[in-house]
Order: sequence, then structure tokens, then C-alpha cells
Amino acid sequence: MAIHQQTLAFAFGLLGNIISFMVYLAPLPTFYKVYKKKSTEGFQSVPYVVALFSSMLWIYYAMLKKDIGLLLITINSFGCVIESAYIAIFIYYAPKNARILTVKLLLLLNVFGFGVMLVLTLFLAEGAKRLTVLGWICLVFNISVFAAPLCILRQVIRTRSVEFMPFTLSFFLTLGAVMWFFYGLFLKDYYIAFPNVLGVIFGAVQMVLYVICKNGKKVLEEPKLQELISEHIIDAVKLSTVVCPPELNAVIIPLAIATAPTLTEASANEDANLKE
Repeated sequence: MAIHQQTLAFAFGLLGNIISFMVYLAPLPTFYKVYKKKSTEGFQSVPYVVALFSSMLWIYYAMLKKDIGLLLITINSFGCVIESAYIAIFIYYAPKNARILTVKLLLLLNVFGFGVMLVLTLFLAEGAKRLTVLGWICLVFNISVFAAPLCILRQVIRTRSVEFMPFTLSFFLTLGAVMWFFYGLFLKDYYIAFPNVLGVIFGAVQMVLYVICKNGKKVLEEPKLQELISEHIIDAVKLSTVVCPPELNAVIIPLAIATAPTLTEASANEDANLKE
């Protein structure tokens, strides 16, 4: 039975890799437009920086859990490469203020934040406890990731228009969540399995809402921020509804405190740029 479960887990993990690979490539047309116009046109870098950080976390988790980590390492390694490429293109074509903000965010979140998390997990936890702490960190961090679709859903409900919520993307994100749920379930890794229940629920809600509102009129609003968030932050492997146990707060709270101000500043600055 164990061999059978391992085989099923590999099959679902492989399908999850394929689907997540396509989702990672979804923004290529956007960046081709950026390249052609030589301008980022109000797009923001926060979703890409957050996605890069999340991929780094899952690679670290997979390296610690060597028996099941291969398929997580492959897709998140690709995620690190493609997100780094997106960020590099953004920095090259972005205006000065957005470029400086992106570099600051990278240093704070991906260098300082990840470094703090690495040191804390290496020195404050050992063996199985270290893996448990890291699993919770991944899930708690990605509570902000899971919240991203709310921007899209709220806008669709308000405008009765689905022009900012592509059905194909919602479908593949939901399908990916299903694959990663079964991958984690068959491996009895609930840090992977449980969050994707939320991924399936939100994906299903998005598709139902699309069917209800698909005949609505188009609206002339700036779609770029919401479009980027929907393309990047709803990674099916990373969604979370889990609340951190109190004994792990010593590890997670410093990281959250360190990253929260810059994320807030980034959002405020980008809103100001769009209004200008």
C-alpha cells in the first residue's frame, strides 16, 4: 500500500509541476508588452517579490524533508528563476522611484527576511521540530498570499464584469490546487495538503462568479495591479488557512514585523503612482 501511495503522490506531484509551470509562464505576454513599450506603465513588483520569497521558503522546506522534496524543489526552483527574471525586467524598465522601492523590498524580504528565518530555524529548532516550525512559517506567510484573490472577487462583484479575471487562469489554478492537495495527502504531508483545500474553494468560487457575471459590461478601470496579483500570488502549492500555534510565534512574528512595513509602503507608493 505504501508503494501505491508513493506512486500516486508522484503522479499528482508531476501533474502539479506541469500546471504550476504554465501558471508561472502566464505573465510572459505582460512582460513582452513592457519590453515593447520600454515602460512598466504602473505595474508593481510586489507580487513578484512575494512569489520569489515564497518559492525560496518551499525549496528550504523541501530540502529539509528530503524524502518527498524533489517535486517541490523542481517547480519552485523554476519559480525562483522565472520570478527573478520578471523582477530584473521590471527593475530595468521601471521609473526611478519604483526601481528603488523594488530593490529595498528585495533586500528587506528576500535577503534580510529570509536570512532571519534561516538563522532562527537553524538555531532555535532541531530535527523534526525545525521542519514543523518551517512548515508553519510557510503557511503563515502565505495567509497574505491566500488573501490576494479577494481583490479580484470584490471588483467582479462590484462591477459585474469579469474582464480582470480570466477564466482559464482560474481553472488552471484550481486544477493545480487539486493536484497538490492529493500530492500532500498521499504523502501524509498536511502542510502541503490542507492549504490547497482553500485553493480549490477559492478557485471554484472564481469560476462560478465568472459564469454568473460573464455577460456583464466592460468597465474602464485600471486592471494592472489586480491582474498581476491574480497571476502570481495564488500559487496552488502555497495557499493557507492555518493559524500558527503560540509556541512558534517567537520564530514567525519577527519575520512578519520586519516585512509588513515595506509591503504597506510598496502598496501606498504604487497607488500614488497610478493616480499621477
